[in-house]
Amino acid sequence: MKSPAHRTRDIERQAGYLRPEHCAPPPPRSGSDTMWFIRDGCGIVCGVITWFLVLYAEFVVVFVVLLPAKNVLYSLFNGVIFNGLAFLALASHARAMCTDPGAVPKGNATKEFIESLQLKPGQVVYKCPKCCSIKPDRAHHCSVCKRCIKKMDHHCPWVNNCVGESNQKYFVLFTLYIALISFHALILVAFHFVLCFEDDWTKCSNFSPPATVILLILLCFEGLLFLIFTAVMFGTQVHSICSDETGIEQLKKEERRWAKRSKWMNLKVVFGHPFSVSWLSPFATPDHGKADLYQYIVALTRQNDTHPCQCSFSNLSVQPHLQCMCTWTSIHYALGHAAATELYCKCGSCKALIGYSTVH
Repeated sequence: MKSPAHRTRDIERQAGYLRPEHCAPPPPRSGSDTMWFIRDGCGIVCGVITWFLVLYAEFVVVFVVLLPAKNVLYSLFNGVIFNGLAFLALASHARAMCTDPGAVPKGNATKEFIESLQLKPGQVVYKCPKCCSIKPDRAHHCSVCKRCIKKMDHHCPWVNNCVGESNQKYFVLFTLYIALISFHALILVAFHFVLCFEDDWTKCSNFSPPATVILLILLCFEGLLFLIFTAVMFGTQVHSICSDETGIEQLKKEERRWAKRSKWMNLKVVFGHPFSVSWLSPFATPDHGKADLYQYIVALTRQNDTHPCQCSFSNLSVQPHLQCMCTWTSIHYALGHAAATELYCKCGSCKALIGYSTVH
């Protein structure tokens, strides 16, 4: 019979055991002010196209639609709103592209580092064989970024970056503001078409009538596509945040091993705590505060014991409706500055989370 010992698991290939000494030492960490940027050709091209299309929409709205308008207040009001939203959209895009999405330190799965964790017998550390790093729970490896990303939702070529725990707010704001300026542009173009049909085309634009029509039609086509795409993406992201389940976790139907929180708490985890107007600002870095109640798993121990569900635990609040006599599974998380315990009912009829506690 083998003596219990901590294990290193390759969760990408399910290899059982790995030899951490095969990993190179982790590279020296650069300063915290170093800008994050992915050198991917496709992503860079998509990012440039995104900026070009937004600037094209600004050009048509300002120089074709608003400046020739006879009503100065109409032009000024819509010009301020459209350009303000366009500025916020581009700022959100830049933050989503140049913010570290939550990359796990690369190459830290060395023998020395694993020994420094001082793991107890039976504990497991997960390792990514591709970037040779200790892999936290809910992290996934991105083949484009070549890193493991915490709470990775997906890799978006339009922002040339992964959408993860640290930049999801900026990506959501980007989709929101693009959808708003697309909707606003479609309304302005529709009004402009009506005015030009009722009036002389040569008087409602500084360009020739054929050029004006072509510019407006292209803007309508762009605005409609952007509105549909970003509105759907915005709704998908909000649903993912409220359910606390990333796109990859939904696609893979991964087992939920983290504590369930309210939708409002999940929103505060992403956008910051407490609720304020900074939620809508791409320049404000989210302050998680008390909303960030969990950490990612570094070491995990599973213990199976037999206890009745109606037992009262001194450090846990047990759901009163769980009165079945069955076994429970306790999952202990070894965290950086805290410890947590979850109790799951192992009964085949419920398999519910019956308790959760965090000790700082």
